[in-house]
Amino acid sequence: MQYNTQKTKLTMPEYGRNIQNMVNHCIGIEDPQERKICAYSVIDVMGNMFPHLRDVNNFKHILWDHLAIMSDFQLDIEYPYEVIKREELYSAPGKIEYSRPTMKYRHYGKIMERIIDIAAKMEEGDKKMQLMKMIASQMKKSYVQWNKDVDDQKIYEDLSDLSGGKLKLTKEVYVIPEVKVAPSRDKLKNIRHQRRR
Repeated sequence: MQYNTQKTKLTMPEYGRNIQNMVNHCIGIEDPQERKICAYSVIDVMGNMFPHLRDVNNFKHILWDHLAIMSDFQLDIEYPYEVIKREELYSAPGKIEYSRPTMKYRHYGKIMERIIDIAAKMEEGDKKMQLMKMIASQMKKSYVQWNKDVDDQKIYEDLSDLSGGKLKLTKEVYVIPEVKVAPSRDKLKNIRHQRRR
């Protein structure tokens, strides 16, 4: 008895050993016309294995690419599509450039800076004041996520700094509500331990 671990490793295990054997048989056919007929038959069987993917735009093209890969690029037929080449298969993908937005205070985030810019351009009035209060509250929440202690004066100064001095709040105008900080793991363990007693 021969175990799968003793057999040659499959290039594409999702198709199974029988499909791989069909591909190997196809490579060994000497007559070019018969080899082509065999390849089309293998593609039909491969397509029947994944009927839910038939609606994918380039499904047939993908199957022909897989056939070329499974044959280790040795199947000598005229492919109906431009199939993947060995070099393309093992080449490293291109580098993706990530946007690195410049932020003055990273803990507030880029979106908060955009909102502050919008608020700074608004006309003076009740709407602007309400937005400033909401911004200050959100800034405090963001600040607390990264720093344990927060002073409202620091939030007022950061708001003024980020707006270029156009948005100014003080404790007399608006007292920022307290932010409830989620308990740390150690505190949670202590709470659970005390409940068990």
